[in-house]
Amino acid sequence: MASNTELKSDAIFDLMKHFLETDEGKKVIQKVNLVYQFNIAPKKIGFDEVAYTVDLTKGEVKKGAVEGKVDATFSFKDEDFVKLSTGKLNPQIAFMRGAIKIKGSLSAAQKFTPDIFPKPSKM
Repeated sequence: MASNTELKSDAIFDLMKHFLETDEGKKVIQKVNLVYQFNIAPKKIGFDEVAYTVDLTKGEVKKGAVEGKVDATFSFKDEDFVKLSTGKLNPQIAFMRGAIKIKGSLSAAQKFTPDIFPKPSKM
């Protein structure tokens, strides 16, 4: 895994981290209550991926793979994750096109909805 790669997704995980500290974010944590790992690739899924943990049991977002149980793992290209988080890419369409790879529980994956992302007005 490359660690020196500049990913646009970095900023989104940062915003997500701050969003989860808000009252609105805390409601999302209570509703979802699952642990996700995101593998973000600069250009091609499966290559030079950087892992991020999004723990919606504790409201933690951090760089690095999940330690312990993960409910679902998503793999994205950096630009697709950015499009998804800003509402420019529909998750179902992205999945069907192979732009998202999912490992683990599909029902857990379906709980990771766009309302987990801060609204563009807050970005």
